This record gives sequence, C-alpha cells and structure tokens, in this order.
Amino acid sequence: MRRVAKLSAACIATAALALSATACGSTSSDSGSSSSASSGGGKGVKIGLAFDVGGRGDRSFNDSAARGADKAKSQFGGSIKELTAKTSDTEADREQRLTDLADAGYNPIVGVGFSYATSMQKVAAKYPKINFGIVDSVVEGKNVNSITFTEEQGSYLAGVAAALKTKKNQVGFIGGVDTPLIKKFEAGYVQGVKDTNAKVKVDVQYLTHGSDLSGFSSPDKGKEAAQGMLDKGADVIYTAAGSSGNGAIEAVHGVKGAWAIGVDSDQYNIPGLAAYKSSILTSMVKNVDVGVFDFIKSVHDGKPLTGNQVYSLSKGGVSLATSGGFISDIQPKLDAAKKKIVDGTIKVKTTP
Repeated sequence: MRRVAKLSAACIATAALALSATACGSTSSDSGSSSSASSGGGKGVKIGLAFDVGGRGDRSFNDSAARGADKAKSQFGGSIKELTAKTSDTEADREQRLTDLADAGYNPIVGVGFSYATSMQKVAAKYPKINFGIVDSVVEGKNVNSITFTEEQGSYLAGVAAALKTKKNQVGFIGGVDTPLIKKFEAGYVQGVKDTNAKVKVDVQYLTHGSDLSGFSSPDKGKEAAQGMLDKGADVIYTAAGSSGNGAIEAVHGVKGAWAIGVDSDQYNIPGLAAYKSSILTSMVKNVDVGVFDFIKSVHDGKPLTGNQVYSLSKGGVSLATSGGFISDIQPKLDAAKKKIVDGTIKVKTTP
C-alpha cells in the first residue's frame, strides 16, 4: 500500500521532499542464512528486502512481500537480509540502506513501498549490475523493475460488498496516510459503494497527512478512528493503513453486526487477527507476494524483469478474499461488477 509515483529527473527534488519521513532506519534483521539451492541445481539467491514502516509481522502489506521472498528462498535456496523502516527516516537513511545491501552483494534488492522511489533511482544508477525492484512506485532505470497494482479496481469491489452488506446505509473508509496511492483505495471504494447504492453514506478519514507516515503503523490510531465511525452509525469499515488496520478490525469486532474489510493480505487467515475473524467480511487482497516472487525468479533465471509490471484485476493482481464465506450470498453481484471492470464497461477512478 504505497504511492505509485513515476519519477523523472525533473521531479526528484519534489519527490524527495514529499517522501522525506518514510521508511528505513537502522533497525534490521537477518531472516535467513545461506542454504543450498533446492530447485534444479540452480544457484541460490541473496535477496535484500528493504521493508516499509511496520516490517515483517505487520499482518498486511509487508507480510505479503515477505511471503514472496520466502517462497523464492524455499524454491531457489540462498538467503534473505531484511532491513525494516522507521517513521523517522530521512531520504539519506533510505539511500544508505539500499547502498548497504548493494555493497554486501545482495541481488536482487527489493524496496517494499513507494518511499524508496527517489533513493532507488539514485542507488540503482550506481550499481548497474545489481537488479532492483520496487513495490508501489514506478522508477526508471535499466536495472529496475517496478511492481504496481490497480488498487482502485479491487477497492471498487470492496465498495460493492460494503454497500450490499450495510444495514444502516452508512459505511467508512480509513486511510493510513493521505497520499496519492491511498487515494486510489478511497476512490475505488467510494465509487463501488455509490454505483451499488447511491443512498449509502461514506465516511472518510485519514490517520496522518504529509510526511507523517505513522498512519501506516499505529493500531491505536486505527482503532480510535474506527470507533468514531462506528459511534456515528457506520457498520462496514474498510481500512487501507498497513498495521494500523489491525486496530480498526479490533474496534469493529466490538460492535455486534458490524463488518471490517481488510487489505493487502487475506486478513481472515492471519493468525494474529484470529480473535476477530468473525467480523472480517472480506479483504481486498493485493498480491504483492506474486509480484515479488516473479521478480526474484526472473533474476534467478537470468532474465531479470525491468520496466513496469502492472498486476490488475484481470490478471489476479487484486481480488476480494472469500474466506469465512461471508460474501457468498452476494458473490454473483460481485462477479458481475468484476466482469464490467475487466471488459471496460466500468471505468474505476484513481482519485476521489
């Protein structure tokens, strides 16, 4: 869940200012040690992962990326080095982090989140023999692979589900940080709600704004925002806010008849959220793991992906989770909406 930003030389200075307080600090963890290759006798890979705020264990965006890297390590052998973001990071911190991974011989290196865009463009140019991947941003470079998603399309389906399930004609959307990427989630969700039932009111709230990225890693803020919406009458809340969404799900679970819609991972099946699973209507799954695995595999195979790989609804890049069976009764209507998006009948907005 991070902003998609196509960076050119002319806009790097602006992007640097906009992203100046995002990701990786000195906190790091080495999640894997060397192991022999386990697939076809191929050479193992040394995977460098620069996580966004929250890191592995956020039960959402970062965990999805981690699953892709773990799968690659399992299939190809090798090791994973993880560096986890801090909300206090500067652009220099992010650049140093990617540089450290490159100097240590990790290849490929994946920046998990839009906040790495500016630093990756700089570092990738200095290390032309290393393959870099970035999630949720478009970065130009002969050795850079951009992994992006049509979040607005999946969020549209989440909006359809919310409109069909609300009993109070009032639903909510909580965004982690007010950025162009999260605006895509909001835009799709609101459009899906309104196209399904124009009478449904949509409450919208962002946890933080500007360079304050704590909105992606503050479950307490998510819980407070959700509670406020519930108190005002909302009975379905969709949260696109990284680990902050865990707090929102907890709040929803405390209100009988209310539903939460998860994001990025199928949060119904996340062990850490098991106590609340009966309240998780569905999740807008963003298959970051697929994009990360595809990239690592391409490097392992000697044919590294570059350019922008767009994982859309039609390609299974985004989808609604069916775990729990809570949307089984409305599945035909969801399938109809999906078909219209895929065939172009419905054009989903990317801005509210």
